[in-house]
Amino acid sequence: MNKIPTKRVTVEEMRRRVALKSDQKGFDGGLPDSRYPSATRTLINIIGFQPPEGDPTLVSPVGAQAAENAAIKINEGFNLGFCDALPGHGPMMHNHDTNETFMPISGRWRCSWELDGHVEFFELDPCEVISFPPGVQRRFENVTHNEPNRTHRLMFVIAGNTPQAEFSPEAQAELMAKGYISKTGQLLEH
Repeated sequence: MNKIPTKRVTVEEMRRRVALKSDQKGFDGGLPDSRYPSATRTLINIIGFQPPEGDPTLVSPVGAQAAENAAIKINEGFNLGFCDALPGHGPMMHNHDTNETFMPISGRWRCSWELDGHVEFFELDPCEVISFPPGVQRRFENVTHNEPNRTHRLMFVIAGNTPQAEFSPEAQAELMAKGYISKTGQLLEH
């Protein structure tokens, strides 16, 4: 006797849980650092969650546009997506209220975190994995400098149904000083 109930699904029901390449949409906006020159990237939300509501300084880890346009629209406790970026590009230092795990699909990626006033990092090649616990200020950056004009892909998995992210105080100060966000954390047109 099985203890886990068995569910039967139709082909049509399963099709809503398949993300063919033609179903995948990338977005490059919706986060406080989206227009910052070294932070430009495209986020592709595959298995989705919706953006958090309320405080404008707390954003969806994938940005509002990508969060709203997941290829597979389910809320089952995690998100899976991709980040495409040129060498030297990646988000500014930020934090999540949930786990975030990274695995390069192509290229070499530096995954950094803050520790006692300095930054530590691991550089990962394809199929290597790093998993950040909630509350750790982190960032990632494509460091495939021998291919300066080639975009590479990083896969991310973020726990939760409506996780929240916020940028480090230093990143917020930089974004405010350069006119990317207001003093209240609202995105400004740049």
